[in-house]
Amino acid sequence: MKAGIHPKYQRVVVQCACGNTFETRSTSESIHVEICARCHPFFTGKQRLVDTAGRVERFRQRYATTEQSPKE
Repeated sequence: MKAGIHPKYQRVVVQCACGNTFETRSTSESIHVEICARCHPFFTGKQRLVDTAGRVERFRQRYATTEQSPKE
């Protein structure tokens, strides 16, 4: 490594809009994020599949596997 050309790698605190903070390492001085693992719907279990037009059910009906008798 050449001396003096690399950015300083330091500990920083990541702050989420929900108020959660955690520590990591980065070349940035501070990190602010809008969403984190504590407030993301996928990780909190609050995510729902919204299907107002019935598209998912139509897809399942169209591509559902049907049992067929084996051909001899």
